[in-house]
Amino acid sequence: MTTLSPDALVVETSSGALRGITDGTVRSWRGIPYAAPPVGALRFLAPRPVEPWSGVRDAVAFGHASVQSKSPAVRLPADVSMSEDCLTLNVTAPAEHDGPLPVMVWIHGGAYFAGSSAQALYDPAHLVAEGVVVVTVNYRLGALGFLDLSSLSSGAATFDSNPGLRDQLAALRWVQDEIAAFGGDPGDVTLFGESAGGGCVTTLLTSPAAAGLFHRAIAQSSPATSVYSAERAARVARRFLDVVGIDADRPELLRERTAESLADAAFALIGDVARDVPGTLALAPVVDGDIVPVHPIEAYSAGTQLPVPLIIGTNRDEASLFKLMKSPLMPVTEASVAAMFEELAAEQPDLGDAAERIEGAYPHYPRRRTPSELSRDAGFRMPSIWLATAHSRVAPTRMYRFDHATPMLKLLGIGATHGAELAYVWGNFEVAPKDPTFRLGGSKEAHRLSESIRRRWTAFASSGTPSAGEGAPEWPLYDESTRSTLIFDRGETVVDDPDAEVRSAWGDEVIGFS
Repeated sequence: MTTLSPDALVVETSSGALRGITDGTVRSWRGIPYAAPPVGALRFLAPRPVEPWSGVRDAVAFGHASVQSKSPAVRLPADVSMSEDCLTLNVTAPAEHDGPLPVMVWIHGGAYFAGSSAQALYDPAHLVAEGVVVVTVNYRLGALGFLDLSSLSSGAATFDSNPGLRDQLAALRWVQDEIAAFGGDPGDVTLFGESAGGGCVTTLLTSPAAAGLFHRAIAQSSPATSVYSAERAARVARRFLDVVGIDADRPELLRERTAESLADAAFALIGDVARDVPGTLALAPVVDGDIVPVHPIEAYSAGTQLPVPLIIGTNRDEASLFKLMKSPLMPVTEASVAAMFEELAAEQPDLGDAAERIEGAYPHYPRRRTPSELSRDAGFRMPSIWLATAHSRVAPTRMYRFDHATPMLKLLGIGATHGAELAYVWGNFEVAPKDPTFRLGGSKEAHRLSESIRRRWTAFASSGTPSAGEGAPEWPLYDESTRSTLIFDRGETVVDDPDAEVRSAWGDEVIGFS
């Protein structure tokens, strides 16, 4: 065991020296630039290299969050400001270590328009205690990162496709080049993310540009089918111009608007698009023929994705949060679900009576909570199953379902909602003010489950086998014959093909918007 001296807080990178901080248990370097600020003429373009600096740069505070509209679902820390100058990452490593450690790179969620690596929920100390180095990444969000304006490029107006994904690729390249200086092993990198972050993970798994940048992947609640064609992206881009009042032949004027006004306009457009075409997102990764050569589901079906081991799963009650917040991002009423199926049938005429068949698999539809359950399966559960099935043909794949909820969350009707597993993965509970999670008990049980999940995630990052130690059930590989799934609840149970009737009703052919 090597005990690190205070000098170990100063690390040399190819751009310059960085000074971190330590609490005696972990060492942290925060706000590290991995690309040049994407401001001015660089707005909407692929990230450019960092300008080197001289001397030792303090890396003790989180960088700016990407500019975003305020969201009740995502609260940024009070000491974190927003700016277009947001392309930074944070590295956390044990204060003591035995040599190069596995690296886990986190892509945060937030529906592609909100969030930050500085959120207290993502404090990596508990994961790092399991013997890994954790990197958390900021990337461009909303109009700045996931509004694809490339169809408008002409003359002086130049726009790159998928800026947010390109940011993540730049961060992964930084990890390959620099992480060894922080005690990490660049040959042992696990990319993991949740919600939009999970969608980025499953999309990057199909990107040739990501080859060699990570070696394992974890996708939590990935909206894997919510990746859209260049044609749909072009329609959204023109609609955005209408919202901000810019003529289609003058898109370069977008660089003159404030980032805040663009974020607000994007937030409004997100709601409008979701209401007009339930089940779709205005802002999401786009099939650009470059870093996303084909729709990810097509790549998985053809077996051309990166053949890296994968953990993928969803939560039992994904849609309850959207229903509680009356968010348009998911169709959670009978009318919006019906509209979703009508739009899908218009795009995929060969679906036939799919809507009737699928609805028939939900015994109480449309009463009680079944519209939310159907929406959950359309947006998260079935896309993850379709993807896991295809990926299991080319690489070791494991599937989970997170069912655990405390007594209070069950009473509130929230259950294991979207994002509920995050506190368990990171080991950080009650990070929000007036958090009701444990008001009726359940803390001991939750912390015990959290410890097991953290062990599994970090064991997977270390060896590819997500073991939780003695006494915990073995997590078998997922395949088409057994469809073995690990259920996280009061305990951990392996169930073959859970909800088989519903899965069968949806079928093996992918249903989704292009």
